[in-house]
Amino acid sequence: MRLTRQTNYAVRILMYCAANQGRLSRVPEIAAAYSVSELFLFKILQPLVENRMIETVRGRNGGIRLARPGSEITLFEVVRATEENFAMAECFENDATECPLVDSCSLNEALRKALGAFFEVLEGYTIEDLARNKPKLRHLLNIDDGAAAIRAN
Repeated sequence: MRLTRQTNYAVRILMYCAANQGRLSRVPEIAAAYSVSELFLFKILQPLVENRMIETVRGRNGGIRLARPGSEITLFEVVRATEENFAMAECFENDATECPLVDSCSLNEALRKALGAFFEVLEGYTIEDLARNKPKLRHLLNIDDGAAAIRAN
């Protein structure tokens, strides 16, 4: 199974905000840190906002921040919000009628167990776990510690 680019950057946005805790983050800064387009990141923000992982603050000094503590946002939750399809094989799909073995094959059961184990592991990790080394993340992401940073209210 391969996660989409959208999921990858959703996790990165959340990690950026966790590393920038106590301050608002701006999409242009996040886009520059990861060398991706702002438009791409704005598209990814929608499911994160809808699922109460990110909140937006409007206005001239606006930005984004975690909507709840990073310790309460699991990787499973992020993947569930950003991935459209978890079908590992054709027989996972609802309209799988092509295979004559669909009703008696053990492959489907094995893949479902594997997917369940994958989800279980993701449930065991939070954004806080991924952003645990905040000083190093702040340095790698070029997050300014100076007075120019926007304070979250």
